[in-house]
Amino acid sequence: MKFSDVILAVAAAFVIDILVLVVLLMVLISPLGSYWGLNSAGMVSGLVGGLLVGYLFAVKIHEESRMNAVGKIAVLAAFVEMFAVLIGFSGNSYYGAWTKETLQSMFQTGSWTTVDWFVYEQLALLMNVALNVVLALVLSFIGLYIGSMLRKPKKS
Repeated sequence: MKFSDVILAVAAAFVIDILVLVVLLMVLISPLGSYWGLNSAGMVSGLVGGLLVGYLFAVKIHEESRMNAVGKIAVLAAFVEMFAVLIGFSGNSYYGAWTKETLQSMFQTGSWTTVDWFVYEQLALLMNVALNVVLALVLSFIGLYIGSMLRKPKKS
């Protein structure tokens, strides 16, 4: 599998992921609430994106070792997810306010300096990025592997 195929597979996965995510957000936010609706929609859309791309790129995946090809796509998808999360948080002022509110409710008795706030917000951001990268890696790997198994290569 060439690197251009890997890039095309990751791009297709993210387009499918975003399209499925938008639909699932409209369906799941109301009954599950914003926190659980957003998280479940993100996980399901990541898995569905991996399944569809695994099915669509099954011929390319079967050209070499399946584990190797799926691993390449999953690692690049996790790397792209890291940047997507960082860009999303940089443009969202709600995240900083939510982090401060959560930390204030957890540590009500202490007086915090600006450096304390900065360090703990960066730590919370790092933990969120790490969680999203691990989830993207695992869900895309599972989806790609299962999706590639659904479509058998033609015997020549």
